[in-house]
Amino acid sequence: MTAEFGSELDGQVAIVTGASSGIGKATAKSLASRGASVVLAARREDELDDLAAQIEDGDGDALAVPTDITGDDDIDTLVERTTDEYGRIDILVNNAGLMPLTHIVDADRETLQTTIDVNLTGLVTLTHAVVPTMLEQESGHVVNLSSVVGRYLQANSTHYNAAKAGVKTFGDSLRLDVASEGIRVATIEPGAVSTELLEHIPDEEIKAGIEDHVGSMQALEPDDIARTITFVVTQPQHVDINEVLIRPTDQVQP
Repeated sequence: MTAEFGSELDGQVAIVTGASSGIGKATAKSLASRGASVVLAARREDELDDLAAQIEDGDGDALAVPTDITGDDDIDTLVERTTDEYGRIDILVNNAGLMPLTHIVDADRETLQTTIDVNLTGLVTLTHAVVPTMLEQESGHVVNLSSVVGRYLQANSTHYNAAKAGVKTFGDSLRLDVASEGIRVATIEPGAVSTELLEHIPDEEIKAGIEDHVGSMQALEPDDIARTITFVVTQPQHVDINEVLIRPTDQVQP
């Protein structure tokens, strides 16, 4: 895999959350194809093992670490296993996400809390656990997956909009604290992408509306976002791409 595509990331170690499907899976494959050792984090162990086997079959290097991004113990285990195995962390792709869209009145408190926990709190907590290693190295790259709705709001998404806007603000704030230490921070804001996120929507009417909206355009594929992330993290050390908003060409509304 490395020989076929490139070696810009040889010797680097990348953690990718939400790696069992969609953007996370595509990103893990892409980074491995550029020579990175990839640590795969998600809850679904079977899918992680399958992905690790695919990467290794292509002469890449992967370590599967089943992880619930909302659990402090799981986060600590993920970081410890990564540093025990590889001794460093060069790239963190905070991709794990959940999109249970519903009107605020119809949302139960568990849905509200889980949306914030998965999309924002887990991302902040994992970054907090990884940054000390990057500071010791005096290098590192944190890539946070936000969304177009973190910038351009959509209805029936109060909790999700807030979480994704928080991701953007967290990334901008993090950069203020760590850029002088050689750590780069990027926020990726995808528009409509064909992933299983739509399956998280509990309200059938809202789900149908979103499906119609996505179906009205040539939606992005996970590989499109993975290619963007790979471009960001393969720039020279002095180049820090802070933010990328990426939408289908024919998407004019969030």
